[in-house]
Amino acid sequence: MARLWTDVVREKRAIRNQKLAKTYGEDAPSDPRIFAARDIQGLLNLLQDREVTTEAIVLAHIAKAGSTLGYVGRAFHPAESDSVLVAVLRKLGAVIIAKTNLPQSILVAPREARVLSWLSEARRSALGWGTDIGGSIRIPSHMNGLWGLKPSSGRFSYEGVEVSQDGQHQIPSAVGPMARTLNTLTLASKAVIEAACWTLDPQMPPMPWRDDVFQQYSQKSLVVGIMVDDGMVKVHPPVERVFDEVCQKLEAAGHELIPWDTSLNADCIKLMDAHYVVDGGEDIRRDVGAGGEPFLPHVQGLVERGPAISVYEYWQLNKRKKAAQAAYNQMWNAMKSSSGRPVDVLIVPTMPRTAVPHRALRWPGYTKLFNFLDYTALSFPAGKASKVLDPSLPTGYEPRNATDAWNWGLYDIEAIDGHSVGLHIVGRRLQEEMVLGIAHQIQKIL
Repeated sequence: MARLWTDVVREKRAIRNQKLAKTYGEDAPSDPRIFAARDIQGLLNLLQDREVTTEAIVLAHIAKAGSTLGYVGRAFHPAESDSVLVAVLRKLGAVIIAKTNLPQSILVAPREARVLSWLSEARRSALGWGTDIGGSIRIPSHMNGLWGLKPSSGRFSYEGVEVSQDGQHQIPSAVGPMARTLNTLTLASKAVIEAACWTLDPQMPPMPWRDDVFQQYSQKSLVVGIMVDDGMVKVHPPVERVFDEVCQKLEAAGHELIPWDTSLNADCIKLMDAHYVVDGGEDIRRDVGAGGEPFLPHVQGLVERGPAISVYEYWQLNKRKKAAQAAYNQMWNAMKSSSGRPVDVLIVPTMPRTAVPHRALRWPGYTKLFNFLDYTALSFPAGKASKVLDPSLPTGYEPRNATDAWNWGLYDIEAIDGHSVGLHIVGRRLQEEMVLGIAHQIQKIL
């Protein structure tokens, strides 16, 4: 009779813990070679030369790492206990090997930090978990050819996870997985949901894994809303070409496509941006001031957008947000295919461009929209930029605004040749099983 995998994991974990306790006791190792390594390649060289062990690196850099949010003042203040998610992952057999780079405040797109900067490479593990309040799961997944799931808030536990602007719940951050394969992404999502974290986190709805929904949408004929352009910043030619290729394959497979209405997008983004700065930047200013560090330029721009608003003004802002969400939901309900069927999901670019030079990342509007709506959104690798298939100098396009002009000023097909292009599968709130099931359908036709 085959043994349960949970029994095997439990025994292996006990053996590993016993070995670590015997070797290191309560103190993490302090091998100077580990801390002298300047980047991930330096650590890999140490491992390949058998100069240090994986356990030594994990304990040195992870066991006592602080949850800094990119702030110097939070360094060297490790959490006293694991978050609910990390504790559950450990019980499921996960080995935590890295804590990745974060920008100052984590509320801006550029990945630049004064702490933990040596751990910024992707594709070094089978699975990663991140938080997403504007695209921080989906944008790196898009740029690195990964699968990344931003669930609706509350589907995975946020208990014990550090976050900037803690207490601001109108535009909630969400925790989700990133992986090199869709199977890994699905397995991780299912396993964590089945662990019933709502018994440990009172903010979570008691919502078990719905395998019937997952199986249904893994094979169901679909109605897909398509939005290649958000109406504010037009995508680069490689993104548009890859998007069109995916749409053609969906149609060839018998699925119905409907052009999506973008008329509500701009108002949703404007309302979302207003929520970021209701405190006049005080939360970020306090953390930056605690470490005596200067603001990074993009963070300074964020905190200087305007003064704090009153509680009453905040209530009115929240009412406008709720009305915008209701309007978007009504629009979705009104959209029907030529056969009269409702829309299942949307296909949307993850970003209007591929990876860009340092400090050149602007307009995450294609991802932020679905944080505002709190919709389930999964970024998947759909293709690559190609100097053979994509034009070198697009002509005849007049930018709509300054951000659009900036975006088009970055286009250089020689520089981005071979870069990954990701697209979104977007469902409505708490539709993780549906979106994952549809992702498996799309994977088969690509």
